[in-house]
Amino acid sequence: MRVIEISQPGGPEVLVQAERAIPVPAPGEVLIKVHAAGINRPDLFQRQGSYPPPPGASDLPGLEVAGEIVGGDVEAGGWRVGDKVCALTAGGGYAEYCVAPAGHCLPIPDGWSMVEAAGLPETAFTVWSNVFDRGRLSEGETLLVHGGASGIGVTAIQIATALGHKVYATVGSDERVLAVQALGAARGINYRSEDFVAVIKEATGGRGVDVILDMVAGDYVARNLKCLAEDGRAVCIAVLGGARAEVNAGLIMQRRLTLTGSTLRPRSVAYKTEVACQLRERVWPLLVTGRIRPVVHGVFAFADAARAHAVMEEGGHIGKLVLQLQD
Repeated sequence: MRVIEISQPGGPEVLVQAERAIPVPAPGEVLIKVHAAGINRPDLFQRQGSYPPPPGASDLPGLEVAGEIVGGDVEAGGWRVGDKVCALTAGGGYAEYCVAPAGHCLPIPDGWSMVEAAGLPETAFTVWSNVFDRGRLSEGETLLVHGGASGIGVTAIQIATALGHKVYATVGSDERVLAVQALGAARGINYRSEDFVAVIKEATGGRGVDVILDMVAGDYVARNLKCLAEDGRAVCIAVLGGARAEVNAGLIMQRRLTLTGSTLRPRSVAYKTEVACQLRERVWPLLVTGRIRPVVHGVFAFADAARAHAVMEEGGHIGKLVLQLQD
């Protein structure tokens, strides 16, 4: 099968086509013929040498795919050969065939193409596990999303809005402000020209938001504390602004705030299977009815994986970038 390998740590140019044997699924896993693969920032970190795959995972990049089940332990997930699915993987998605735990597969929503569905798993699993599990976003509560125009950002905005929450989102341009507001955000905030702390305080009458999904960290951490309501929770899922932060511990104590975070890839198969069950019950009906819609910025041929990575690094996209392997 054709694959995209990381020849050595470096820039997008280190992504090269190669051939490998088709992977053999282990017990509890299915083999998927990949039609499309989503591109995510952890793929870039892995390519750069800063995010190695967990033990036992494929060294190929690619954390989400859409395709057709062609073999493996299909009974483990109640699947059949020929079922069209999208799946969360621990790696190996940039290939013509990929293995995934049967419990990490989800049906492709009615009306969604393979390309659209390929951008679902990593973002949906990440949003659910961090906003609704770790962040405990509950009825009547509000959410602030940093990086609102990213794949994770547009997913967080749409899921939270569809479930009845008021959402605010920071973005890097006025064009993106309009984009996130069109997706349901009550207020898009251009962090280049506005102070998001001041905007949140004004928009909430000084109360603050209940949950923050933060992909920036760095100096955003201290600013997030000022944005949180009492008993608020800030959940960090990336450190694009730096891994170190200085915080006011007194503010945390006075307002009973929680700083937490997680990485999804190393979590157990059982945990991610439970997240898949929650997504199928709570989110998938919203996909089918159109309450949540795909946002795909660009589709790239398999051979253009390096260009796709370069586009993500340039940072001008809104929504998902996807590799297409089959029509």
